[in-house]
Amino acid sequence: MIGWTREQPVTGGADGLIRLVATDLDGTIVRHDGTVSPRVRSAISAVEQLGLPMVFVTGRPPRWMAEVADLPSLHGVAICANGALVYDLRADTVLERFELTPDVGLEAVGRLREVMPGAAYAVETVDGFVHEAAFVARWPGRGFVEVATAEEMFPVPVAKLLVRDESSSGDAMLAVAAPALGDLVTVTHSNVRDCLLEISAPGVTKASTLARVAAEHGVEAAGVLAFGDQPNDVAMLVWAGTGYAMRGGHPEVLAAVSTHAESVDDDGVALVLERLMAEGRLAPPA
Repeated sequence: MIGWTREQPVTGGADGLIRLVATDLDGTIVRHDGTVSPRVRSAISAVEQLGLPMVFVTGRPPRWMAEVADLPSLHGVAICANGALVYDLRADTVLERFELTPDVGLEAVGRLREVMPGAAYAVETVDGFVHEAAFVARWPGRGFVEVATAEEMFPVPVAKLLVRDESSSGDAMLAVAAPALGDLVTVTHSNVRDCLLEISAPGVTKASTLARVAAEHGVEAAGVLAFGDQPNDVAMLVWAGTGYAMRGGHPEVLAAVSTHAESVDDDGVALVLERLMAEGRLAPPA
């Protein structure tokens, strides 16, 4: 039977209540065909009608947020680029930046060239996308800038450094890159079917920026409910008082937390939210 599974009790805050909901987008509430189901939309709306902040936490840059900007959102804030940017959906404005500096970015490129000689590089900035000619973008867009080498991509700090190796996979690339990069930067990926790494400034994750946003609402980790499905979600799910991995997600994510929701195609996020609302477990920040 389609439902939701709770392998450990939902804890919530000190009073057992959830006071802020955070969710990844792609593979979590956005289906593989790019749609968000009516049931998920309805659940999000119901949560926000209770007065809880609903924070979208994604690897997407702000320029990819337009297609989900019509989702209900009283607060209107999204965390983009794996924590590098706090973005106001309504005002189309970046509120905070936690960017990768040019010196650190170039050091990361240098280290990766030693262990991944076939890789190509690109960067996401607040204003757009810059890439080497060898970097094949999966979703080309207007305003992309092509440069000869990675050294030309860093005149200013960037939101993310992207690394693509068409002969490899995200998991295999991460296994090679992580030891080479050490604690210089934060490295992850968000799509097991792609051959792309996403690199952020050291210490910047979905969790680090969500903690700041939650604190602005007076909510501690114990009162946060979070959903995700890929390696770039792990830090957030582990940090949150209640973290749900989506069934069908990456094995690392399913292993990181013991509480699992049904898959995105089975409206797993909506099923969890509906159940918690019926139990009276959601309450706005005091």
